[in-house]
This record gives sequence, structure tokens and C-alpha cells, in this order.
Amino acid sequence: MPKLLPFAHNPNAARARRARTMLLPMPRTIADEIALRVHLALAAMRAGAGSRHDAQTLTQTMILMGFIAEAAFGPVTYEQLAAAEAAISAASDRGRDTGEWRLDGEAADLFAAIVTTYDGQLRRAPLWAIAEASERLDRFRAGEAYQRADRKLG
Repeated sequence: MPKLLPFAHNPNAARARRARTMLLPMPRTIADEIALRVHLALAAMRAGAGSRHDAQTLTQTMILMGFIAEAAFGPVTYEQLAAAEAAISAASDRGRDTGEWRLDGEAADLFAAIVTTYDGQLRRAPLWAIAEASERLDRFRAGEAYQRADRKLG
């Protein structure tokens, strides 16, 4: 029977390993899987073959990218996010009204920049920043306070 390492039963060691893991980027295979879903949603919306789900995916990506950038991992401006929000809102309204879920050329280019930034964030930002952004998105969707107390975008 193999001998256990001495820190195997130490809860502080396990906590320290988890803390160190949160400083590392997301595993590449997981980042690639998430990025692929987002790129496919953008491609569908650009081609005019999107769906409500694709619009929701791009909306969540825009919000997450902004939250991760706010944690100092990736460039974004308030104006970029405001323009993207207006574009996806218009596309969602059109999709609900007509069944045509698409982004026009300018909106698609705007989201291409957002998706590219998000793709890079998934590969380089530490897990704590991605986890915090995801938790903030969950609070936002639940209608709870979601702002970070220490920083604001802008």
C-alpha cells in the first residue's frame, strides 16, 4: 500500500492548494470549449441564422468580459459595452418580433472584438477573476447587487 503524503490530512494544505489553483488560468481544454460555444453563437448571429440562445450567449459573454476586464484582465471601454448592449438589445427585439436573430455588420464586428477579448481572458486570466465574474453575472441575473466594491469600470 502506498504511503500517503504527510499533508494529505491537513485541511490547511488543501486550502492552500485550492488558493494556488485560483491563481492559475483555466485549463486550456475548458477555455477552448467555452470559447468555441461563444464563437459559434457569434457566427450564427452574423449569418442571420441565430437564435434566442445565441443572443443570450453573446449577452452573457459581453457582461462577463466586462466584469473580467474590470478586474484588470483585458481592455474594454464603457462606450464599447454601451454600444454592444444597444446592438444586442436591438437584435433581440428584432428576433422576438420577426424570428430573425442576426447582428448587422457593425454590430457583428463589435461583438467579434468582445468575443476575441473574452477568448483571451479565458486563456490568461486567473480562475479567481473568472469565478468572480461568473458569480457577479449570477447575482445580476437574480436582480441582486452585482457591483464590485473596490473598482468600477469607466
